[in-house]
Amino acid sequence: MAKPRKIAITASSVDIAQEALAELSRRYDPVPVTEADVIVALGGDGFMLQTLHDNKHLDLPVYGMNCGTIGFLMNEYCSDQLAERLAAAEETAINPLAMHAETVTGGVQEALAINEVSLLRAGPQAAKLRISVDGKVRMEELVCDGALVSTPAGSTAYNYSAHGPILPIDADVLALTAIAPFRPRRWRGALLPKTARVRFDVLDHEKRPVMADADSRSSQSVRAVEIRSEPHIRHRLLFDPGHGLEERLIREQFI
Repeated sequence: MAKPRKIAITASSVDIAQEALAELSRRYDPVPVTEADVIVALGGDGFMLQTLHDNKHLDLPVYGMNCGTIGFLMNEYCSDQLAERLAAAEETAINPLAMHAETVTGGVQEALAINEVSLLRAGPQAAKLRISVDGKVRMEELVCDGALVSTPAGSTAYNYSAHGPILPIDADVLALTAIAPFRPRRWRGALLPKTARVRFDVLDHEKRPVMADADSRSSQSVRAVEIRSEPHIRHRLLFDPGHGLEERLIREQFI
């Protein structure tokens, strides 16, 4: 990207991020986000997700520096030569998932997720889910602790912990992964086209309540959830050369 003229800096509330914010603010004369060419986000992956969600309407690239406990989406923190690092950074654009959740009381909740949308049992008994893809029922009943749909960018997060596949960042696919499946016992999920619309219907929801979560935005007591990729929204992430998401996803598989 061309050398940015105006830098906005945001930081999580943890002490180390606030200290970094103070240092960078003294050195680089930041501007408000609405006047910026680029956003520098200081924190961990959770704060990066929050920054991307909060500023999706601005279509600004975001360069993260790790000041938290998890930094898969972040670059190494260094206060020196920030303008030069931004000028040399490589950009990756990702599309979020759109969640449409219908609650048992008739309400509707919608949210976007950069990593994944997950359904999780909300009671002592396993959930029972019916899975449809593009309007066709593909699994009549999945008995499980939950299930999720993940983007390539989120495939190393909860999806990977649930034994889902790591996806190349430029893959036009989504991962559908079961969480602790009981029946079918060894079913681990499926790879779906990025254009697929996935619907989960919660069976026996009164006895087996289920919640839905989109990047920590939760919907309680859902009876149905539809998930699709949102091509009209893109999030722009910046990485130091040779340390982009593609390299990180490959490296993660050999750790």
